[in-house]
Amino acid sequence: MADDREELRRLIVDLCVERREVTLASGRKSDFYLDLRRLLMRPRGVRLAGEQVLAALASRGPSVDAVGGMAVGAVPLVAAVLAAAARHDPAPRLVGFFVRKEAKRHGLGGRIEGAFAPGQSVALVEDTTTTGGSTLDALDAVTEAGGKVARVLCLVDRGEGAREAFAARGLALEPLFTRADLGL
Repeated sequence: MADDREELRRLIVDLCVERREVTLASGRKSDFYLDLRRLLMRPRGVRLAGEQVLAALASRGPSVDAVGGMAVGAVPLVAAVLAAAARHDPAPRLVGFFVRKEAKRHGLGGRIEGAFAPGQSVALVEDTTTTGGSTLDALDAVTEAGGKVARVLCLVDRGEGAREAFAARGLALEPLFTRADLGL
């Protein structure tokens, strides 16, 4: 497992770090960009990410009924965690969902899609956190729909305010890696 964690870290550094001036979703400027889609759209990367998040969910903190996050960024990570759960248990109880930025104007008109139900204990996942804004939006949507957010995990925390934002809401951000872990 330690070897898999190191391989995942190395893949993130090798595939996902782009050193140039960018404007992040938070509106902040940065001299590097982390594009974890480059990891999550590769077979080995998505498998390792799912396994490591599942291991983190299993090894510490409260257990959860569902894993979800904000579309589009969290969707491949949610799917990866569910696939990892299925590899370890032929009948896993963990289910998944995603949160839309806004409610659909057709169909059932919902903001939350997938196997979400009111009363579930939920872990929110994200590929990268900066300020935590996207995941805080998902947290609000899940809470409003009757879910109980118990955990917040991310692959990489940029260390630019997300941890504090979640702490203010009574939650600990659980990053697999920090900016420092990646040498940034």
